[in-house]
Amino acid sequence: MTSQNPAPAAETARDTGPRPARLTAAAALAALEGLALAVGGAWILVEGLAGEPDDRGSAVTGGITLIVLALLPLLAARGLLGRRGWSRGPAVITQIMALPVAYNLLRADSVAIPAGIALAVVAVTALVLLVNPATTQALGVKGPGRAQDGKR
Repeated sequence: MTSQNPAPAAETARDTGPRPARLTAAAALAALEGLALAVGGAWILVEGLAGEPDDRGSAVTGGITLIVLALLPLLAARGLLGRRGWSRGPAVITQIMALPVAYNLLRADSVAIPAGIALAVVAVTALVLLVNPATTQALGVKGPGRAQDGKR
């Protein structure tokens, strides 16, 4: 005879209905950022190994770093799609980290400006989606002071 622990009421409630479109969109944006980091890292890594970089060691290190950093938004996107409450934190952190990068791209005097605009739009949009009440409710995230059984 085996006994199973019943799922908490909040977890059961958030898994029953359809996933809010805002949550799906936030997951898609996080995944897009993760894929962009992974592709950029792979490109830098390949160029560092096969090309003629000024500093091969820096190119390889930079490529590997971007690939590893891509794991954060990719894991967050997977968690968001699975309605895991823990995934909101890494997703928000990813967007906050993207804002200074977008700012620096916008200040560049080159073709990086459109990339900065796109990154800024994606980061701000994802942040808005992640703090939306429908998203926080779907993830079972409670506000400050409501961590225990919904009591203040």
